[in-house]
Amino acid sequence: MSGDLVGGYDLVIFDLDGVVYLIDKPIPGAPEAIEQLRQRKTAVAYATNNASRRAAAVADLLTGMGVPAQPAEVLTSAGASAAVLAEKLPAGAPVLVVGADALRDEVSEAGLTVVESAGDKPAAVVQGFGPDVGWQVLSEASLAIRAGALWVATNTDRTLPSPRGPLPGNGSLVAVLRTALDREPDLVVGKPEPALFTTAATQAKAEHPLAVGDRLDTDIQGAVTSGVDSLLVLTGVSSPADLLAAEESRRPTYVSADLSALFRPAEEATVPLQADQAAGWTVTREGDTATLDGAGDPVVALRLLCAVTWSGVAVPALRPNSDAARKLLESWNL
Repeated sequence: MSGDLVGGYDLVIFDLDGVVYLIDKPIPGAPEAIEQLRQRKTAVAYATNNASRRAAAVADLLTGMGVPAQPAEVLTSAGASAAVLAEKLPAGAPVLVVGADALRDEVSEAGLTVVESAGDKPAAVVQGFGPDVGWQVLSEASLAIRAGALWVATNTDRTLPSPRGPLPGNGSLVAVLRTALDREPDLVVGKPEPALFTTAATQAKAEHPLAVGDRLDTDIQGAVTSGVDSLLVLTGVSSPADLLAAEESRRPTYVSADLSALFRPAEEATVPLQADQAAGWTVTREGDTATLDGAGDPVVALRLLCAVTWSGVAVPALRPNSDAARKLLESWNL
């Protein structure tokens, strides 16, 4: 077994958006990190809440980015949602699909009938992200759900990461129906629910998987729910400020600026870092406040500060005591 972080695991389950790529461009260092895992014969899987692409299309996209992947390694919330519906409904049952063609195709291949209108009396409405989702199909979905259709959401990610900043995700579209109907979906299939993690581990026959994600509310919470260790990378949605304020159910095992932490000792990424000082930083706690002094690696400071915020110091009560500390906290919008 290797002495680095990933050496302790027999499967790495990657989220995609914000971890491996942003929209259609690889995140720097991600292809190289995954290739290194391949060379070491470490199993990899990709579990994404994005329901706008099928597994084969995701594998092709990854391969085109220099990350060779097979469809069997990709688990999508679209495929998982279709499988759930096929278990709950009789063969051929009508399903109104809100989302992209990929979700329609998955539902159809699961043996169900895709319909377009509440007038078709759908047994279920399945809602996933699609860039062309508009008022008309949301209206049909609202009418169908009011008439008794099962409401299944592929995921409730409020945003999608992009090079220009977070964009509205499926959770924002789900919120439209939530507001109109004054109720929650009957079922949410994707992360933070455990299905994608457990399926990936089962397929790989893994006993000790590691989940890697950029979102505390989906990737990390899903890993915690599944009993799986997790690495939060700061290349996507969740920020250092989010991590400092994270509730217990959303706290990762490790945190890193990027995927390079996989190949360094685990103790260099473990969070929280239970110490008063490390790598040029010093944290001093006085009652309900804490002071950061010194200079150094921002992630080390973050790990030190998590130790105090996760044990009772409110995030607004963090104080800088050096120019580097002040600039760092300002960069985190604190």
